[in-house]
Amino acid sequence: MHAAASIAPVAKPLEPAVCIERDGQIGWIVLNRPGQINAINDDIRRGVPQALAELEADPAICVIVIRGEGERGFCAGADIKESRGKETSLQVRRRMEKVRWIEALDRTEKPVIAAIHGFCMGGGMELALACDIRFAAPDAVFALPETGLGLIPGGGGTQRLSRVVGAGRAMDILLTGERMNAEEARTIGLVSRVAGSCETFIKEVAALAARIAAKPPMATAFAKQAARAATRVDLKSGLDLELELFSLLAPMHDVREAALAFREKRAPQFSGH
Repeated sequence: MHAAASIAPVAKPLEPAVCIERDGQIGWIVLNRPGQINAINDDIRRGVPQALAELEADPAICVIVIRGEGERGFCAGADIKESRGKETSLQVRRRMEKVRWIEALDRTEKPVIAAIHGFCMGGGMELALACDIRFAAPDAVFALPETGLGLIPGGGGTQRLSRVVGAGRAMDILLTGERMNAEEARTIGLVSRVAGSCETFIKEVAALAARIAAKPPMATAFAKQAARAATRVDLKSGLDLELELFSLLAPMHDVREAALAFREKRAPQFSGH
């Protein structure tokens, strides 16, 4: 089936445009406006942070995946049909300051995978950039077209893109607004994985999520914390944090269990402690 194929568990509505699906240790956040290529409206802006908070608080969930419903794409960006009326710069700033919904991902300790198929444009690409891993279907198309509309990305695109692909490539993408396909995106590091086919895409994403979920959860959370700190602190501070987190993990039960399971040639049973 295509990337938009439903996962077995029944979706739980949070907002009309956002659903949660649970599959073992994996929590799926589904952008559910397929008729609009999951274009971002206020329901999505409210629903995604709510879904992240719910899955973050669920001890049974170890990995979160965000995907888009429908054949056409992950997310086409902001819904241009949403009418705001004429606003001043100050009114726009105040409105956007209240939302900053994508930044909810920065507060999420569990690993988050963006499962991207079809169109991933504008705010959709900014949402994907805020995730920890970007996994693309072969039909994925990426772009930040805002300058062609007289704007710039307003959901973190100008800041996160250079941290992912480097300053030179980011400037090219931002200034041209040109589209790139999945293989081009992998070449520059925008995505780290591309599925073998659109039909196996969701299965491949789920398998990756399951492999991460099988690891000791504290080690995963600390690895994410340390790696993310590298983008905002100097090297010495980052090395200090890495050492502190390593020292906290070393005495934990899961470390001893991993070593014991290796010696006994069995699958480890991690407890999160």
